[in-house]
Amino acid sequence: MACGGTVGVAMTDAPSPGPASPPAARTGRVRHWSATLAVLIALGLYLALPHQLALGPKWLVPAIEGTLVVLLNLIRTYRRTSEETDLRLIVIAVIALLNVANMVSIGLLVDDLLYGGITKGRPLLYGAVSVWLTNIIVYALWFWQLDRGGPLARVQGHERNPDFLFPQMGSLAKASAGWAPGFFDYFYVSLTNAAAFSPTDTMPLTRAAKALMSAESLVSIVTIGIVAARAVNILT
Repeated sequence: MACGGTVGVAMTDAPSPGPASPPAARTGRVRHWSATLAVLIALGLYLALPHQLALGPKWLVPAIEGTLVVLLNLIRTYRRTSEETDLRLIVIAVIALLNVANMVSIGLLVDDLLYGGITKGRPLLYGAVSVWLTNIIVYALWFWQLDRGGPLARVQGHERNPDFLFPQMGSLAKASAGWAPGFFDYFYVSLTNAAAFSPTDTMPLTRAAKALMSAESLVSIVTIGIVAARAVNILT
């Protein structure tokens, strides 16, 4: 029984609360600063895109995203005692809009490649790099929201079974007891998956995780294997 308890600590963000869980286990707050910074970087990359690759006016998506991020942080500032479940809907809306905008940019990028909308190599290369980096950030955010039911569930000790198997979860010798992945861990998973077109040291366990990693790999194949290669070839 002692061995089973030890493995349970390694596999979850926090000890699973029992019927007599202390109130603190149900009032934890999610640290959003790293995810917020990632969104702001993604918006900066979007503003750096050639205007042909933007969804509508280039300022439109950053304006909507910025408004949602400000709203999210204002709500969190005034709800100091607990993290509300409905805040996750705002976070998911931010990620989804960023994802849609980036997919549109990828489609426009491929269209310009095929039909000559962007004739010079440098704008095409800059666009490919921007959408590739944005893609990494977007899927890091999705992984962060998906794993074990999301950051709120992990903080409050209500997490479900893990969606990703991190190396630290296999042995306490590799990490301290109670180790939990943070946003940077999910960013690393997203980066290596985008670069290798496949998982590296962290394995997807659920169909949802596999679907997300597959989608990210497909986008990377398009941007790196097709668009970036063509851009370098015609670079002037």
